[in-house]
Amino acid sequence: MRGCFLDAGSMGDGLDWQPLNTVIDDWQWYHNTTSDEVGSRIAGMDIVITNKVVLDAATLEAASDLKLICVAATGFNNIDTQAAARCGIPVVNVTGYATPAVSQHVLALMLAHATRWASYDAAVKRGDWAAGEFFCLLDYPIEELAGQTLGLIGHGELGQAVARLAEAFGMTVLVGERPGAREIRAGRVTIDELLERADMVSLHCPLTDDTRHLIDADALKCMKSSAFLINTARGAIVDTQALIAALEAGDIAGAALDVLDQEPPPADHPLLDPGVPNLIVTPHTAWGSRGARQRMLAGVANNIEAFLAGDIRNQVN
Repeated sequence: MRGCFLDAGSMGDGLDWQPLNTVIDDWQWYHNTTSDEVGSRIAGMDIVITNKVVLDAATLEAASDLKLICVAATGFNNIDTQAAARCGIPVVNVTGYATPAVSQHVLALMLAHATRWASYDAAVKRGDWAAGEFFCLLDYPIEELAGQTLGLIGHGELGQAVARLAEAFGMTVLVGERPGAREIRAGRVTIDELLERADMVSLHCPLTDDTRHLIDADALKCMKSSAFLINTARGAIVDTQALIAALEAGDIAGAALDVLDQEPPPADHPLLDPGVPNLIVTPHTAWGSRGARQRMLAGVANNIEAFLAGDIRNQVN
């Protein structure tokens, strides 16, 4: 069996690659792969691993030897899964590997907004504290998470982990029903009700036709003017221009994004403009702890090992 990893460089440094070398000993490792290179690189391969490199229908239909696609992620919107199914190629992903990393990142973003630590750090470095009259600076409003309401859109493993951490801080948690659902399950509320009631909204749903631009101008107008939006899911769930307009108008108090609708973003991406007020942007790092990345590799290796043993696990198509 021959395999290749199309964007191994996306996994970063400091990892032990032995789990993959144990299941297959004939690998081609590529730091990254452009769209023009995909076809030639997967030709003759039995197994392909991709993190974010796109595998479209034309590419899959031409890959006559391909037997398994492993997504080195949970999300698989970069794969034409229907085309893969037509070609008889299972697509498998890895879930749960980044739960501790992503959930703590969400809490860090919530705390950054509540404590305004970045503003205070900048103030100290400007000399504001040294020049102050009193023993402390209170130039930026500090909030407490205790007593606030967190609205979760997406309540899988990640959403549930964030809920547990939020509850430990004394927050009330609302869980939104799936967009377009005909019935509201017990313990859930409609998306509109969640947006109206929540002090903080955190997105943990996949990117689908139902969730693309789920947070649009109308959704943002539903939110409290004091509300804070967090997106560690997929960038296109949030309408970029609508979010910028809401922040500039003060329709919401702030937002924190770990994902954008194009990654890596162009230098002139509107959400990278430092003039957008009350916006925190991190470069898709919520998943990036060393432990999470190592668990990812182990998960991919386990999926391949199961496939070679005649058992397909975590198939998404």
